[in-house]
Amino acid sequence: MAAKVGVSEATVSRVLNGKPGVSDATRSAVLTALDVLGYERPTQLRGERARLVGLVLPELQNPIFPAFADVVGNALAQRGFTPVLCTRTAGGVSEADYLELLLEQHVSGVVFAGGQYAQADAPHEHYRQMARRKLPAVLVNAAVEDLGFPRVSCDDAVAVEQAFGHLVALGHTRIGAVLGPTDHVPSRRKLAALVACAERAGVELAEEHAMFSLEGGQAAATRLLQRGVTAVVCASDPLALGAIRAVRRQGMRVPHDVSVVGYDDSAFMTCTEPPLTTVRQPIEAMGRAAVELLANRIAGTAVPDEELLFEPELVVRASTAPAPR
Repeated sequence: MAAKVGVSEATVSRVLNGKPGVSDATRSAVLTALDVLGYERPTQLRGERARLVGLVLPELQNPIFPAFADVVGNALAQRGFTPVLCTRTAGGVSEADYLELLLEQHVSGVVFAGGQYAQADAPHEHYRQMARRKLPAVLVNAAVEDLGFPRVSCDDAVAVEQAFGHLVALGHTRIGAVLGPTDHVPSRRKLAALVACAERAGVELAEEHAMFSLEGGQAAATRLLQRGVTAVVCASDPLALGAIRAVRRQGMRVPHDVSVVGYDDSAFMTCTEPPLTTVRQPIEAMGRAAVELLANRIAGTAVPDEELLFEPELVVRASTAPAPR
């Protein structure tokens, strides 16, 4: 760095340690070189920006993500950090671009929820860039392996067992599943658990994959209904609402003809018609755990790169009923 700026190593050392005796111009040149060469500024040189934490979400249409942002934002504020919300949209700023913007702001760390780390076929180089630069980060909900960051996840296998067991107890023997894209790691986990549950219960399982949207859920559920299912397990609440719409478009009723189970227990699921039976993610506990892990990493405390699994809860409402005879 001294060679880059054309000063002595002692001058660089004084700048990096915040010592006096260096002109403003030289200090600025050293810090600029630090950024250009890809090094992180020492905490004491980041000023107020050192208390910024990026929160990267895939969308805000699904109510679970604003709820998660609220939990994480409050937990960060209690620790003296300010969240910087970054939301990906189709055709908008990419996750990698958001990361570059956050690095330019010298954030202290990043919390990712529902990011590209959960898609096996998506690019992951920006995560490896973070690892090389030793930027603290936490990934929420089921990442691909070997990215090297701590992970906080809802237990997909337990969620499926709860939903599937509920439907089997109601007498359903032809059960469908509406899952996310085929490369989506949480959906892969749910499918593996569904297959195991179906084999143990001796019931028929049909699956369809869709984008995470109400329209995707409707299209996938329509295909399942054509295959004769009497119950549908969905990988998100918006997918479940799409499934309910599909049932109605086929001239049938929920739950009298087809039962539907969602996933998340996001806001207003008690206000749908009928109120949605769903599996609740413990986002309060998960969000606070993510912030605690991140704060420990920022403070230099060793945090294992392992996955913390949180147990979901089946919330039974009015969208499930005994199988039709």
